[in-house]
Amino acid sequence: MLTAYLTHPVCLKHDMGDDHPECPARLHAIEDQLIASGLMSFLDQHQAPKVSREQLLRVHSEAYVDFVFARAPQSGMVQLDGDTAMNEYSLEAALVSAGAAVKAVDMVMAREAENAFCNIRPPGHHAGREIAAGFCIFNNIAVAAAHSMEQYGLQRIAIADFDVHHGDGTENIFHDDPRVMLCSTFRHPYYPYCGADSGNEHVINVPLKTGTSGEDFRSAVTQKWFPALERFKPQMVLISAGFDAHREDDMGGLALREADYAWVTEALKSLAARYAEGRIVSLLEGGYSLHALGRSVAAHIKVLSGL
Repeated sequence: MLTAYLTHPVCLKHDMGDDHPECPARLHAIEDQLIASGLMSFLDQHQAPKVSREQLLRVHSEAYVDFVFARAPQSGMVQLDGDTAMNEYSLEAALVSAGAAVKAVDMVMAREAENAFCNIRPPGHHAGREIAAGFCIFNNIAVAAAHSMEQYGLQRIAIADFDVHHGDGTENIFHDDPRVMLCSTFRHPYYPYCGADSGNEHVINVPLKTGTSGEDFRSAVTQKWFPALERFKPQMVLISAGFDAHREDDMGGLALREADYAWVTEALKSLAARYAEGRIVSLLEGGYSLHALGRSVAAHIKVLSGL
């Protein structure tokens, strides 16, 4: 079985302004690197469908979903929060980004793919049950987790989030649901300025100081994430794959390299092989240094695909 690769052209049309770091060029940088490295020809490529309203309502309130649809402009741009805007294509992009997460879960559960990577935007892990935040409109990884539980009856879903920012929206949605274990490393103190004290037995938050090296990141993950994950024995592993902790990313402030992303992917893949029949779905979150982003995603996918 191949690694599935899901995306949609409308994700390139979502645009929050010329100077916004979460820009369409991010997806181009990833695809260019996958093509240049020869990886793209080994991936099972699919166009993402739109998420359904029912699937969104598993993780977002009806009032919030209605608010997003009502705010979506026919032209021009509107702000959902100080960092998150919508143009005329943003609603469709948000719907297919969450839809990619659902289709990826379906493909992995049906054994149509060993695992999957979704090259999508807008990202999702800051979107809470009732808010948009941090460039995120719908929480794609939460939609994937809820779909895994509701559609397939899985009772233990692990979400690994190595974005430089804490996945506060994901924690907001699943903080009181012990079926979901969220493991999050993040720079602290830093946006969204929370997470260091909000964990519990199934929310494993690991704040990292500014400048943390790849060696220290690996040590933190080994000591904090994996003992909890081994006890949890997940039936599905979902990855909030943010690459803005890379040393070249000016927005990050940590010092990871491509090899560190390959290492954590390999470790999660080994965990999934032991407990989850190898099932992994990875969704793009952050990463704003285009060259570093492309190289890091390629390293991540190379491990997922076993190439």
